[in-house]
Amino acid sequence: MTAHTWWLLLILTVAIAALIYLINSRLRVHPFVALILVSVGTGIAAGEPLAKLAGSIEEGAGGTLGDVGVTLALGAMLGRLLSDSGATDAIARSLVDRAEPRRLPWLVGAAAFVIGVPMFFEVGLIVLLPLIFSVARRLEGQGATKGSPYVLLGVPAIASLSTLHGMLPPHPGPLTAMTGLHADLGLTLGVGIVCAVPTVILAGPVYARWIAPRLMDVRPDAELVAQFAGAEREPAPAAPSTSSTSSASSAPAASGPGARAGAAGPRRTGVPTGLAVAAVLVPVVLMLLRTLAETVMDESSGLGAALVFAGEPLVAMLAGFLFALGVTIAGSGRSGEETRASLTDSLKSIAAILLIIGGGGAFKQVLQDSGIGDAIASAAEGAHINLILLGWLIALLLSLTTGSATVGIVSATGIVAPLIGDGGGLEASLLVVAIGAGSIGLNYVNHAGFWLVKESFGMDLSQATKTQTAVQTLVSVFGLAMALLLSVFA
Repeated sequence: MTAHTWWLLLILTVAIAALIYLINSRLRVHPFVALILVSVGTGIAAGEPLAKLAGSIEEGAGGTLGDVGVTLALGAMLGRLLSDSGATDAIARSLVDRAEPRRLPWLVGAAAFVIGVPMFFEVGLIVLLPLIFSVARRLEGQGATKGSPYVLLGVPAIASLSTLHGMLPPHPGPLTAMTGLHADLGLTLGVGIVCAVPTVILAGPVYARWIAPRLMDVRPDAELVAQFAGAEREPAPAAPSTSSTSSASSAPAASGPGARAGAAGPRRTGVPTGLAVAAVLVPVVLMLLRTLAETVMDESSGLGAALVFAGEPLVAMLAGFLFALGVTIAGSGRSGEETRASLTDSLKSIAAILLIIGGGGAFKQVLQDSGIGDAIASAAEGAHINLILLGWLIALLLSLTTGSATVGIVSATGIVAPLIGDGGGLEASLLVVAIGAGSIGLNYVNHAGFWLVKESFGMDLSQATKTQTAVQTLVSVFGLAMALLLSVFA
């Protein structure tokens, strides 16, 4: 490598260090602002013409948000519709009603897997807390489990929700990585599911059976259990609220986005469970049909063209949202004004994530336009580093040091994008899964999700580390292992 290549790699190293410092120092700079500042500094240091630098930032941020932003907004509204109508509660309870105690961890994990398709980790967990607490309290009274029933049921939910949040579109992280790496949507979704299922099993019910007897004392606050698992007439609790971009100083608050989504305890809903499940799966099915049409149908086929259009992420999420809107309004009897207010509130919770994704897109574009991307490709080629392992490791380290899985994904995508060429194919899809898996590992005190789990389940730091941190790290490692295993066929 030339001296100039080494200089560009040094600039990248300093840029990453600066990003970590800005987010974690006493300044506590918002990740979006930090990404923009680092993008400007990186471009100037790398010698990108000032007249072109502003255009790079605008192009990167605008292009990324154009691909991801509207889809993410529709996904957030879809999740809120299902939550507020009680449909997600119906899905969960239909899976665990009258089940044998030994099957409950598997069924809670399955319920979280279905519910987690349109929901962020934190919102999905809050929605599931009434189910987890009510079933765990019943098991506790029966003495039907060894160890804490709250851990036994909570761990599979954490594993499912974190796996989907990190590894499968249409969640924002995987969708951003997929766009940046030009990966095929249907193929990414397919390999993501193949990687996710064994990951959820091993990090969820299997690990729960092992860790629950070792955490005998874990029990949430009695008042919180009563609020979440009490009778319908009980008032809604003050639920913890976080965002995936909060820092360690942001302890769970008593209210906020998502708090209403499951906080009122068991609820009745007029939405049939089958229709609720269908609303969750509509976008996924349309995306898979698109891939099938592109694979087996002729380009001139009218049906094939229609399926390809319907499987576009934006169109698929819009279809799922409209379906959910119809069935929830008809089934729940909520007024149009209530529905509109709820949907508006759901968009507030993703504003910060959208900004971070835009900032990450700007950083990626500056790396590309300044020549740093080519330097990365040259260094990786000379070091013979496995690309899937490299993407996973970068996302893991950035997520750990910045406290944001989103920052880990968007930054890692920008760094490894030059190595994938024009993208597409199995390798690009596996790289999306690996980067997403890396972003959720080593989830500790500078991650909002850690505090949500700790406070909701009444754990001390050690117990939260053995559950939240351990589970998400297992998800991360198993996700990487599955991606590497499938890469044999790439």
